[in-house]
Amino acid sequence: MNLERTFPPDPLDHLPAAPAELQVTSEDFADQGPLPRNAGFGFGNVSPQLSWSGAPEGTKSYLLVCHDPDAPVLGGFHHWAVLGIPAEVTSLPSGAGEVGVGPGGAVTLANDYGTKDWGGAAPPEGDPAHRYIFTVWALDTDSTGLDASASVAKAQFTVLGNVLARGSITGTYQL
Repeated sequence: MNLERTFPPDPLDHLPAAPAELQVTSEDFADQGPLPRNAGFGFGNVSPQLSWSGAPEGTKSYLLVCHDPDAPVLGGFHHWAVLGIPAEVTSLPSGAGEVGVGPGGAVTLANDYGTKDWGGAAPPEGDPAHRYIFTVWALDTDSTGLDASASVAKAQFTVLGNVLARGSITGTYQL
């Protein structure tokens, strides 16, 4: 199969504007730089370390989503989503994406692999580097009414009216 195609623009450009901006960083990779090799699906499947700061007053929880817009499928590919991260949690260590791990009662939603964990980077071999966009939303609620059965899309849609701030960091990965 020929995978030649154009790559989409930054999907965050199509989201409603957030009232404020979070700063998202990682000890494991620089923004727009390569993810660690062990973040790959077949190379350890270890989620990278993430930190965020700048949450406005009134933040009660966070939503974290990792999305690969460059996957050769409609809508890209969701690799990780954690809903209900408590406001006092502003970082996740490397490896926090293991099955069943969620800080302070947070729920890990099913990724597009169908598992509730960090689904490692897995661009098709030979494809140009894919972008893995880690986005954190600061929310004014700690109760969305959703549980771990919600889809990543439903979680993002449900919290639209609760967003106080948003920020992201992008890593790349290529086989």
